[in-house]
Amino acid sequence: MDLRVLFRPHRWKYVRKMDHPFGCVFCAAAENELSIDTLAIYKSKHTVILLNKYPYNSGHLLVVPKRHTGDYLGLSNEELLDLHGNVQRGIKALKDVYQPHGFNLGANLEKAAGAGLPDHLHFHIVPRYKGDLNFFPLIAETKVIPEAMDQCYAKLADYFRKLT
Repeated sequence: MDLRVLFRPHRWKYVRKMDHPFGCVFCAAAENELSIDTLAIYKSKHTVILLNKYPYNSGHLLVVPKRHTGDYLGLSNEELLDLHGNVQRGIKALKDVYQPHGFNLGANLEKAAGAGLPDHLHFHIVPRYKGDLNFFPLIAETKVIPEAMDQCYAKLADYFRKLT
């Protein structure tokens, strides 16, 4: 069997967590202004919506409580309502802007469940398209994203700006 190799050195930083600045990237997004630097595109009282730095598909969003916590059960009713309202808002934005055929929605709670940042709860909203192969490419460990991050940010930030 011929083995084809595709090098993606930026993923090493993610895997080794060397890419994260000191502190929590989600808290930094919550504390700073909306910008391409933090990938934050929308904020409400208790929640921030941002683009995933390593998306599975164009438009992959993260919905994150502003409060630094990995404890889903410890969220107040007000925080839960705001969080899930913004999950809905994110799905609507992606439907309007990208017209996907479906979505993967979920959260990995705790490190054993695969949470990359287990200390700060976050929900993934991944737009899916007929023929987009699969969610986690297992053989080549490669996913082609057909849009640059700044283009995706511009589209979705414009959409969310109109909501406020």
